[in-house]
Amino acid sequence: MVSHDQGVAVAVEVKRSFCRICHAACPVNVHIDDSTGSKKVIKVTGVDEDPIFNGYTCIKGRQLPDQIHDPARLRHALRRRPDGTFEEIASSDALDDAAAKLKAIIDEHGPRAVATYTGTGGYQNAPSHPVAAAFHKAIGSISYYTSVTIDQPMKATANMRMGIWEAGPQNFTEADVLLAIGYNPMVSSFAPFGGLQGTDPFVTLRNRKAEGLKLVVIDPRRTELAAQADIHLQVKPGEDPSLLAGMINVILTENLHDQNFCDQWVDQEQLDTLRLAVEAFTPEYVAERCGVDAQEMIAGARMFAAGPTGISGSGTGPSMSPHPSLMEHLSICLNVLCGRYMREGQQIESAGFLQPDVPKRAQVIGPFGNPKGPESRFRGLRGYNNEMPCSTLAQEIYTPGPEQVRALIVNGGNPVAAWPDQAKSLKAMEDIELLIVIDHRMTQTAEFADYVFAPRLSLERSDVPPFMDRWFREPYACYTEAVLEPEGDLLNDWEVYWEIAERIGVQIDLAGGPIPSGERPTDDEVLDLVYAKSRVPMDEIRANAGQVLADRKITVAPADAEAGGRFQVALADHMQELALVRTEKTSAEIMTGFDPEVHTFRLISRRLKSHLNSLGGEIPGLAKKTPTNYAYMNPNDMVDLDLVDDGLVRLASPHAELIGVVKSDASMRSGVISMSHSWGSSSGTDEKVRDIGAPTNRLIDVENGYCPITGQAIQSAIPVSVEAVTEAAFATV
Repeated sequence: MVSHDQGVAVAVEVKRSFCRICHAACPVNVHIDDSTGSKKVIKVTGVDEDPIFNGYTCIKGRQLPDQIHDPARLRHALRRRPDGTFEEIASSDALDDAAAKLKAIIDEHGPRAVATYTGTGGYQNAPSHPVAAAFHKAIGSISYYTSVTIDQPMKATANMRMGIWEAGPQNFTEADVLLAIGYNPMVSSFAPFGGLQGTDPFVTLRNRKAEGLKLVVIDPRRTELAAQADIHLQVKPGEDPSLLAGMINVILTENLHDQNFCDQWVDQEQLDTLRLAVEAFTPEYVAERCGVDAQEMIAGARMFAAGPTGISGSGTGPSMSPHPSLMEHLSICLNVLCGRYMREGQQIESAGFLQPDVPKRAQVIGPFGNPKGPESRFRGLRGYNNEMPCSTLAQEIYTPGPEQVRALIVNGGNPVAAWPDQAKSLKAMEDIELLIVIDHRMTQTAEFADYVFAPRLSLERSDVPPFMDRWFREPYACYTEAVLEPEGDLLNDWEVYWEIAERIGVQIDLAGGPIPSGERPTDDEVLDLVYAKSRVPMDEIRANAGQVLADRKITVAPADAEAGGRFQVALADHMQELALVRTEKTSAEIMTGFDPEVHTFRLISRRLKSHLNSLGGEIPGLAKKTPTNYAYMNPNDMVDLDLVDDGLVRLASPHAELIGVVKSDASMRSGVISMSHSWGSSSGTDEKVRDIGAPTNRLIDVENGYCPITGQAIQSAIPVSVEAVTEAAFATV
């Protein structure tokens, strides 16, 4: 292919791949200039002929050329000098040093002293998480942590405790109604199972609504999704449990539930208990408590119950608010009561090619009770799904004791920016004996590192989408080979773990067996080991990448004759918590130090089109789009507080305060402020707020109002006070 740049013919090679800035896995055509002998990506475009994305890309993915060729990108390993500065070092030498120190720590303090935190970046690289987790098994360490336990751990625990419908929720492509609780896939490219996913979400939603889909959205903001809703319940932040209890009350009082499904699959004593528990959440009470119209709430409940197909699901907003596990339980209850699950003989829209080939029967499995993993040293919390709760990790690092974490490998994450409770995170980074970071940039966390390993980025590695594989709305094969040769001394994430394992004498075992010792294997060889038990062989996925394989659809099998699992819709601890919620005037009362006369606003989380957590600010096109972490407010609230756009504002929670740059947003409910996560610096102060934003994690206290099941900290619906700050006053702080 030849393109013309300023009248000059340029030889351009176009290769297909898929984007991995977020988990949506949008297919892209990568345009590579080969005219100078040094291949350079000049642009990224959508793949118009793709059968499910139809050419869709987002602003983040279109900036891949700038990310790959960023002059500030790390291309060599770094080692901290005694004076705190960094020097470039060959990765082999850095691995020798780091491995020797890790082995010494294991020998002296035991394997639990070595921890890994795998962040969002690690999850966009298929071998990264499984190899890191397998490394921990190899050394015998339980200290494995991921970003999953920061924002939505109850997605796993709520189903474990209530029971799981093995065949999964009903298909979005056939749904009559969608209840979206605090998520916005038009920006985040995320939805729970059965929801609107990031695969061309705008066109997909428009088409589904034309087919008759009804949409009910619960959100304090009039988001891009809420703007398309048939009913938008603009709830007060943190009051989702009361609203959902009210909707359940309407459905049960009016006998709108699926009685046949409930008779067969719900514990009847529990159903009666749930009915009694929600009686106090009358439409009038819910309207007052949640700030919604009573008749609109009733209409929303009736619309969802009428279906007859559909799904209820929640996002990070309510998942990070007070009473998060209760909220998730009630959302699942709506699905259970209305029978919103796949039945025998139906075909599941997402075929999950990379998942193990296990039965998909029309029955309940479990329930499995509370998390039963290893016990944390803090708050009586336990691990689950082979990882530990991230909200305790900072304390595990800086609190002395026989099981203290002394070494941390950060795998595609940014703890200083992302972990809740910034003060504790900073103390942990300062106290850690050995910090190893795998990242392509000098993040707030990398500033504290002893060693930084520069990784290959998305276009430089073979890959599959480990998360989105389960969410595609068709049986869609997705794979890419590396389309660009890496420049520099770069390692894939998994290679760092394998090289360390080689040096300390342990073997990393994956589904297909151990990663061979000796000569370093290829990405594809490791992918084959990771997915050796996938229901569709990797070779078939490679051969059919970008295609829908209709013959690979999963048909739901009948229930076993002896299937005895029943949904537990009225777990005792949740019913006690629901009774407590009914005594509250606001969910903020769960937090010690909350003063209703002082903390009159609620700060909620916000996803941005231009950023994914801490990624984006270093890319010029994205930084221009969103130059700072704005504190978005309702225009009327700004008038009342004498605030103007781009002015400074002080937000103070019961725990700490930050300075933000305010911006008006008419989509906001009055009394609510929204900001994004993972901004700011490692200084703990906001003197550069206009350039790098302020970190909302500073306002969070992991020990105040946390979920006793998961350890989830309150990171949204945070009670805050708000006041204007002058430039002069800020300069003197």
